[in-house]
Amino acid sequence: MDTTIWALLLSAISISFIHTASGPDHYLPFIVISKSKKWSGMKTTILTVVCGLGHVLSSLILGFIGVFLGWQLNKISWFQDLRGNFSGWALLVFGGVYLVYGLVQAIRNKPHKHFDVMGDEVYVYEHNHNEMVMPQKRIRVTPLVLFMIFVMGPSEPLIPLLFYSGVKHSMYEIMVLVTSFTVTTVLTMLGMVLLGRYGYSTLFNTEKLERYMGVISGAVVTVCGIGMVFLGW
Repeated sequence: MDTTIWALLLSAISISFIHTASGPDHYLPFIVISKSKKWSGMKTTILTVVCGLGHVLSSLILGFIGVFLGWQLNKISWFQDLRGNFSGWALLVFGGVYLVYGLVQAIRNKPHKHFDVMGDEVYVYEHNHNEMVMPQKRIRVTPLVLFMIFVMGPSEPLIPLLFYSGVKHSMYEIMVLVTSFTVTTVLTMLGMVLLGRYGYSTLFNTEKLERYMGVISGAVVTVCGIGMVFLGW
């Protein structure tokens, strides 16, 4: 594989891994429900994988919008001479914008999900730090609710990576990105769930890292864009 493919591959893997591992909502509910409902390891694994694939699907839908836009630009004759520089700069600009957006969200203390155990039931709610949550705002978590939570929470930083490959009209790059993102996301979710289910703690405080997920993702895309524009990746 050439340098461009490696850069896109490493970006997709790092974004999907950090996005998944830094958010307790990607694995904590599975751990809690599995223990409270006394699910088997197989049932827990199947639900985790299905929800992971639903999460990937929503991310890819947004990503393929980027691919479509890139392909449409390729149909414009005068764009052919500009597409290399344009796609690299688009990647760089999106990364910078997302980096700033992540910093603003981290500073503003954006709402985040929490899961509570009450008896044999698990409830989900969203709040800011130091904010009280009324009982009626809590939603009982079921397998269907879990699936919907993941489908409605895509990973936006995948969009510029697929847009870049769409502009280049490279099906090979698109397949590499889709495959690496899917496999990394599902395996990371499953790994974190199994670690928690069998009593092992994670290596870092994911709740603190979650707050800076936008910053980290934006930085990864920005570095990738810098490489494409200035380093000839």
